[in-house]
Amino acid sequence: MTEGPGTVAGQPAAEAPLLRVRDLRKAFVHGGKQLHVLRGVDFVIRRGEMAAIVGASGAGKSTLLHIIGTLDAPTAGSVEFDGRDVSRMDGRSLALFRNRTIGFVFQFHHLLPEFNALENVMLPAIIARRPRDEARSRADRLLREVGLGERTTHRPSELSGGEQQRVAIARALVMEPRLLLADEPTGNIDSQTASGIHELFFSLNRQHGTTMIVVTHDERLASKLPRRLEIRDGQIVRDTGAPPPLVEPSVAPEPPPPVPAAGD
Repeated sequence: MTEGPGTVAGQPAAEAPLLRVRDLRKAFVHGGKQLHVLRGVDFVIRRGEMAAIVGASGAGKSTLLHIIGTLDAPTAGSVEFDGRDVSRMDGRSLALFRNRTIGFVFQFHHLLPEFNALENVMLPAIIARRPRDEARSRADRLLREVGLGERTTHRPSELSGGEQQRVAIARALVMEPRLLLADEPTGNIDSQTASGIHELFFSLNRQHGTTMIVVTHDERLASKLPRRLEIRDGQIVRDTGAPPPLVEPSVAPEPPPPVPAAGD
């Protein structure tokens, strides 16, 4: 993405992006041949943005999302979060960063069947060794926010597909992540239930200011999101609704000395 030359004197610098992806590349070896899945992806995501990543199957969407979420490592390039290259962090630091900073929602909810809704939502906070009362309070509040305040003690088998996905969304938010990544979040539910999930995403963005990136084949969801990045053959070929180019901070020139008045 093209960047501006600097700030205008007297005007504040633009806020740094939450996420910056630089020349991201990913290749796999398959059948003795190298398969290039990502071929130099560049974009930035601002705080509070909601963006869809769309494209045909096999275009590299999910691979890109997994690398952004630190679930996979790039072959080359970088993923910067608040200016820090998280793709180069060691395993332990990466796990802590992921748990505290990024929430994930997948096509399949991956709820633990032996736990009820409240316990499933609490789990990331328990893993992070947060006080149990705090984890319970957060989980209960989030389940109420997603419309499941009366279903907290129900196990996944006692919930509908849409309710299970709402539990998964609440679980993704329990650590108050700054970035929510969703991979085909409506791909396994009917269209009416999917519409409710769409509205839930917007409501949560308004309430919490959570930045969201959604990989989807759901054209209805993609068309509602303010920004849309289309990926084809491992490259971003279209970026609609993109923010203006970033303006990097620069030192404003000092004003010239005052011109002496006549007779001075």
